[in-house]
Amino acid sequence: MSIIDSLLQDVACPMMVPVRQIFPDDALQDVAGEIRKGLGCQTIAEGIKPGMRIAVGVGSRGMNKLPLLVSVVVDGLKERGALPFIVPAMGSHGGATDAGQASVLAALGVTEESVGCPVVSSMETEQLGELENGLPILIDRQAMQADGIVIINRIKPHTSFHGPVESGLLKMISIGLGKQKGADSCHAMGFEHMANNIVEMAKVKLREVKFLFGVATIENAYDQISKLSIIPPEEMVAREPQLLLEAKKSMPSILFNPLDVLIIDQMGKEFSGTGTDPNITGRAPTPIGEAKLTVSKMAILDLSNSSHGNAAGLGLADICTRRLVDKVDLNATYANHITTTVLSHAKIPITMDSDLRALQVAIKTSNVLDFNKLRVVRIRNTLHLENIMISEGLLKDAERLTSVEVTGKPQKWEFDSNGNLSDIGEW
Repeated sequence: MSIIDSLLQDVACPMMVPVRQIFPDDALQDVAGEIRKGLGCQTIAEGIKPGMRIAVGVGSRGMNKLPLLVSVVVDGLKERGALPFIVPAMGSHGGATDAGQASVLAALGVTEESVGCPVVSSMETEQLGELENGLPILIDRQAMQADGIVIINRIKPHTSFHGPVESGLLKMISIGLGKQKGADSCHAMGFEHMANNIVEMAKVKLREVKFLFGVATIENAYDQISKLSIIPPEEMVAREPQLLLEAKKSMPSILFNPLDVLIIDQMGKEFSGTGTDPNITGRAPTPIGEAKLTVSKMAILDLSNSSHGNAAGLGLADICTRRLVDKVDLNATYANHITTTVLSHAKIPITMDSDLRALQVAIKTSNVLDFNKLRVVRIRNTLHLENIMISEGLLKDAERLTSVEVTGKPQKWEFDSNGNLSDIGEW
C-alpha cells in the first residue's frame, strides 16, 4: 500500500441526492425563423449583393444550435446570390494552427457538409493600424479579402474580466478574427485593459472593413437560445452592452453556497473559455473576476474530447485525475495561456490515479470536522446545471430553496474496480 492509499483509505464518500435546479424557461421556439426574419430586414438585405464572397466568422464555443445557426445564415446568403465561406474566428484556440481550428469547428458540428459552404482556415492576418497605446490591430486575411463579413456569437459574461462589453460580437471581431497574433495583441496589456482594448479594436475594424451584420444570441440557464438579434455593424457598439446585461440575468448558478467540495465531471472549451466557467465555480483566473460561489476544494475528473486536448484553466482546480492529464495537449493549452498572458492556470493540480482518490483528497483537505455535515455538489460541467447531485449535508438547504426540487433518494457513488466512475458527464 502506498503512502497516499494509507492516507485516504478511511475517507468515506458521502451519500449523494439528485436534485433539479429550477430556472426561468424562455427558450426561443423558432430559431431558424428568427434568423430568416432578421435577414429579410431592409437594412440587412440591401447589403447582400449577388456574387459577393462573404466570410462567416464562427468561434470555438459550444453554442446552442450552432450548426443550425450557421447553416441558416449560409442558406440566407446563398439565396441572395452571395458566395459564403466559413472562417474560424477563435484567436489562438485549436493549437493556433489552420488544421487545429478547422478541427475545433468540425467537433462542434460545423463542416462544409453540415453547413453547405467551404471552411477556409488560415492563421494569416493583415494589420489595419494601431491603437493609440501602440497595440497592432490585426484581422484574418481570408476575411479581409472577402467582399463582406458576418459574425455569429453568443453574448455572455467573460471568465476573466468585466466591463460594458465582455464575450460577444465585439470580442469575436477583435480577438476571434484577429487569430493568434490579434489575440496576442489584445491580451498584451493584461485583462485589466481588456474591456477597453476589445471595443477600441472593434471600432477600427468596423470602420475599415466591410462587416455586413452580426448574429447575437443569448442563452438561458438551460443552455437554450432565449433571444436572437441580427445587428447591423453601425449598431453593434451601442447594442452589445444592453444584451450583456440581459445575458447576465439569464446565467445559471449553483444555488448551494458555500461548498466544502465541488466535483466537476468534465471541463472543456465547449463549456467555457477556461474549461470551467468561473462565473459558476467562483474560481476566477484573474483578480478582475467576480467570484460569487465559495468553494473550499474543487476537483475536475475529465477533459472532454471536443476540447481537443486544450485544458486551459485546469490550474483553477485543486485536484484532477490521471485520466484527464493523459488527455492534455500541452501545445494547445500553452498556446492559449501564453496568448492570454495568464500562466498560472495552465498548471497541473494534484493528480490522483482514480476518481475515488480525487474525491477523497477533496474531502480530506476541505477542513470539515464533521463529515456528516459535508457540503458537496457534483455537476456534469459548468454549462448544464439543471440536474446536479448534492450530499446529504445539503438536504436542509434544498428543502428551504424554492428553486430546488429533490428528484431521488440518497445513493452511493458507483466506482468500478479501478476506483473510476462509469457515468462521467452522462448521469
